[in-house]
Amino acid sequence: MGFMDSLKALFAGQEKQEAEPSVEYKGFQILVEPVNRGGQFGVGARITKLEGDQQKEHRFIRADVLPNRDACIEVTLNKAKMTIDQLGDRIFS
Repeated sequence: MGFMDSLKALFAGQEKQEAEPSVEYKGFQILVEPVNRGGQFGVGARITKLEGDQQKEHRFIRADVLPNRDACIEVTLNKAKMTIDQLGDRIFS
């Protein structure tokens, strides 16, 4: 990241980090996408599922902000799994 990119991220307040590898859970794929918010990390992810030849996708961002990336990834995975457990395929409705 160049100097100008750093300044832009600082003033924008959010910088999307590169995505973590996907995690398979009960037939769904969870792609954790922590959002850098001024040195802390916001919870965000995509939950996808292949149905036939169609890829369904649900994106979510939560208000939770954590002090480090690893903690954010752990919390995000837990929230995504809980959402899948509660909603199942209705997540795409």
